[in-house]
Amino acid sequence: MNPPLSRTNAEAHLYMDLHACSCGSTRFPRHSSVVALADGDLASRYTGACEGCGEEREFVFRLPATPTDAGGGFRYGGDEPSQLLDPGEWLLVADAYAASVPAESTGAAAQRARAALTRAVAALDEVVKFAPDGEEIPGEAFVSDRGRQLHQREPGRFRRDRLAAVGGTYAELLNQLR
Repeated sequence: MNPPLSRTNAEAHLYMDLHACSCGSTRFPRHSSVVALADGDLASRYTGACEGCGEEREFVFRLPATPTDAGGGFRYGGDEPSQLLDPGEWLLVADAYAASVPAESTGAAAQRARAALTRAVAALDEVVKFAPDGEEIPGEAFVSDRGRQLHQREPGRFRRDRLAAVGGTYAELLNQLR
């Protein structure tokens, strides 16, 4: 067994949230532990019973050799592209977080809006990591059904200039909420 690399806990939890049980539920109480793999590397193991059907769920993610430094802000990973999610999935995540932000936010709603926009910006940053040297994201980077479908429907959304414009808009909205 060669589990995929999860660069951060946030990335691992997002992956689990996106991968539903066979019953369709994504919710399960996550008990985590660090385990040693056969090759000596360490991994995070998450287990728990599905809240929808009671089936036992388990996810194992290889841990990075050196932890990812958040560098003063929320990040899903380091400089390298994700091994868990493809660029289409990351863009869908950014869309979902941005769509959850109400037009007007005050008090606790503003705090939730800031958290959602922070995650939307971080997810967009992940999309860009799949574009080598500022070039177009190669088609083979889209490995999930969701990611391939989004790329086929809207390939222009994966242009670097468009991603930068959307990211800039999210960052501007985030600054207005501070």
